Amino acid sequence: MTKLIRTLVSLINSIFSLKVVGDLDYFLGIEVTHHADGSLTLTQSKYLRDLLAKTNIDEANPIAPPMVGGCKLSKSSSERLSNPTLYISMVGALQYATITRPEINFSINEVCQFMFNPLEKHCQVVKRILRHLNGSITLD
Repeated sequence: MTKLIRTLVSLINSIFSLKVVGDLDYFLGIEVTHHADGSLTLTQSKYLRDLLAKTNIDEANPIAPPMVGGCKLSKSSSERLSNPTLYISMVGALQYATITRPEINFSINEVCQFMFNPLEKHCQVVKRILRHLNGSITLD
């Protein structure tokens, strides 16, 4: 450890009980890969696989773009969802996935605007985002 890191660890340890156990490999659903040059790669492959299994998208055919170009979502484009809780859960989980998957940021931002009144069309877009992730987990 560098001197700065040791000083920081010592300072934190003086306030909280701290135990240094080595390099970080997995934390809050984020996998950390250490490289020889000191750089890190963050991935969420396990988190995404679990999310896809939970939403039954793990067996669906993958799709390349997370959202169709020119897709305009509105407040009245289709029927209301019978179970908005599932929509909210999926969108929240996808928001967390944007940490390592910036290509879905725009799509997630679009569907987040309808969290309080989700429609069938919005849910279809969320499922499309999940299908995109299904085909690109290793790009994480």
